[in-house]
Amino acid sequence: MNARLLTGIFAPVLVAVVSPISLVGGAATDQSHRVPILIELFTSEGCSTCPPADAFLQKLDEQPVPNAELIVMSEHVDYWNHDGWKDPFSSAAMTDRQRGYAAQFHLETVYTPQMVVDGDQQFSGVDAKKAQAAITDSLPHPKVPVRVSAISIDGPRVHATIETGALDSGSGVKSADIFLVVAQDHAESQVLHGENANRHLTHTAVVRKIARVGKIKPGESFSQQVELKVDVPTDPHNLRVIAFLQNSSSGKVVGATMGTPSGGGPQPTGR
Repeated sequence: MNARLLTGIFAPVLVAVVSPISLVGGAATDQSHRVPILIELFTSEGCSTCPPADAFLQKLDEQPVPNAELIVMSEHVDYWNHDGWKDPFSSAAMTDRQRGYAAQFHLETVYTPQMVVDGDQQFSGVDAKKAQAAITDSLPHPKVPVRVSAISIDGPRVHATIETGALDSGSGVKSADIFLVVAQDHAESQVLHGENANRHLTHTAVVRKIARVGKIKPGESFSQQVELKVDVPTDPHNLRVIAFLQNSSSGKVVGATMGTPSGGGPQPTGR
């Protein structure tokens, strides 16, 4: 990735964003040669500094980085819910996942907004310079090919087939957990109380369910139809399914992809 090009993409989005976010640049058209990079944002509607990070994540979801497929996840934590507003998208599962990252990164506490890139780097969700650096760092690293297909909805149940390439025995990864995520493409809320009182907030790729569905070791691949029960309405026109592989010990993401019920999932990505 050309450093000057990335600087041009991220320059308008600096730390402590107070103005509208603006990103420019076109995504590569050949998806098979794009490197998948998982971007997680831990956020909350009860946090006054989170809306700029939510907006930044939406811009990243528009694929502004050539040669990269940015797979974004908005994970709403529940520890802000006592402060006057209960985030309707929050869950204890997202808080637990963030606490796992806090231990991994040796942080004293969890915080919002927090962005984690490929399970390998973390920083404030409005720090575009660090986001740029983390994405640049992730681009050269090979990823295990992952495909999610045959996505269908049966009431509260989401079905999908996950297929992966073999975990490279020379990669140093002893095992990788396979995760399946069900997320809403778009969500919005009129906040009535708390730090964001009287604000209309919008979100992208809001995680409603995440589950570990398998594990592979060096030399092994994975191919299986899986099912997740989602305890919220699942509109197939407002749904995305994400599958990713995460190093069981280090937490680094070693493969990822995304699909939709209508599209049946993208072609395998990774190098």
